[in-house]
Amino acid sequence: MNHTEIKTLGALKKASWTSRSIKEELREHLISKLQAGTPTFTGIHGYEHTVIPELERAILSKHNINLLGLRGQAKTRLARQMVNLLDEWMPIVAGSEINDDPLNPISRYATELIKEKGDDTPIHWVHRSERFAEKLATPDVTVADIVGDVDPIKAANLKLSYADDRVIHYGMIPRANRSIFVINELPDLQARIQVALFNILQEGDIQIRGFKLRLPLDMQFVFTANPEDYTNRGSIVTPLKDRIGSQILTHYPETVAIARTITDQEANLDERQKTKVHVPNLVKDLIEEIGFVARESEYIDEKSGISARMSITAFENLMSTAERRMLLSGDATTAIRYSDIMGIIPAITGKVELVYEGEQEGADEVAKILIGDATRSLFDDYFPKIEKLVKDNQEDPYGDVLAWFFEQSGFELEDNLTDKEYKLMLDSITPLEELVNKYQPETVEEDRYFLKEFILFGLVEYKKLSKYKLTTGMRFNDLYGNYISGLG
Repeated sequence: MNHTEIKTLGALKKASWTSRSIKEELREHLISKLQAGTPTFTGIHGYEHTVIPELERAILSKHNINLLGLRGQAKTRLARQMVNLLDEWMPIVAGSEINDDPLNPISRYATELIKEKGDDTPIHWVHRSERFAEKLATPDVTVADIVGDVDPIKAANLKLSYADDRVIHYGMIPRANRSIFVINELPDLQARIQVALFNILQEGDIQIRGFKLRLPLDMQFVFTANPEDYTNRGSIVTPLKDRIGSQILTHYPETVAIARTITDQEANLDERQKTKVHVPNLVKDLIEEIGFVARESEYIDEKSGISARMSITAFENLMSTAERRMLLSGDATTAIRYSDIMGIIPAITGKVELVYEGEQEGADEVAKILIGDATRSLFDDYFPKIEKLVKDNQEDPYGDVLAWFFEQSGFELEDNLTDKEYKLMLDSITPLEELVNKYQPETVEEDRYFLKEFILFGLVEYKKLSKYKLTTGMRFNDLYGNYISGLG
């Protein structure tokens, strides 16, 4: 059907257009996609065998849906993609505030217009992208905001008494009739507002300032909620909870590989960063591992969660740190260095909720601890496990590196070295080259220097070397040598 040619109610009837509810629309388009083997939700990774099948079952059941999960778990994105399961175009009575179905009008405006003009009633077409409304629930949201209120200015302009229902100004929900309506953070909504929602879900009527309008609104409700909110800021009232057909639990990525895919997709990088800054695979794993260790950290409130946005913003900061260093040093291109990772600390501190122990440490220190824990976690995947004690008859893979530091007075690695200077500094520690050749022989040349630096920081995390933050970089020392010099 060519919607551009249908301008009146009569033409719509001749085209044999039939009305159906929004839930039927969603169900039928989902069935078509499932039969064709077409992905229902795209760009959402890690939910293929968990959340998405449950969401599809809820749509097939024509349920209103509550997505329950911690922050940064793609709840709103899932809801927004449901729009793709709607008809591309939907006819409404032209001028209707609440998207009246031309064949089943519910507002006084639409019914009177059709009564007056009949088949000549003008029709307007709405694209599916406009059939989505979203409201963040906050304690200051009122019934007037989401349901409606009496408009005294309209009453004065139209010279109507307050007893006339034409003085009503519709709120967000009636205006989203025949659309998907998302309420984010539902527990934050005051109980009385939730009761108003319950009335709409159960009875299909709205009550505004004494008016009881029988408006059988056709809605697909999607709610999102954070489990933390149930205890901290509010709860979902039982009658409303009982009317939500399906409650679906979301979750964080279950593997580093999935988390990497999400970050690669979502990171907002400049084209120059993509082409001029080389990123070793280990770097990407390390960024994601920080999120995984943060979710287990004793310093962080696990109920608050660690959003996937932390890894995304951390990666963006990391790329910008390397780019800034490249610009200052005058290099044309560069590769990520381990020391660049300190540049992601601001992306971590703003994304974590600390418990008492974390507050005592301080947000910056907790961020450094997380980076260190992630380094330890990945170190054994690339190099031999570092033992606390090495037996006399056992060869220590890191013995030559530690001996090098024992013989030297120290090693300083400045932040803004040119790439040439940086490589020369690391090449001066010859046992590092031998370790990379022995345990990671297939590493491409661009990644080798990151691995060398990674070994140094790994030895620090396992307390085989010490490091000190300098104003312009980092100094590494042998632990035992420092102890001796301290005694002297």
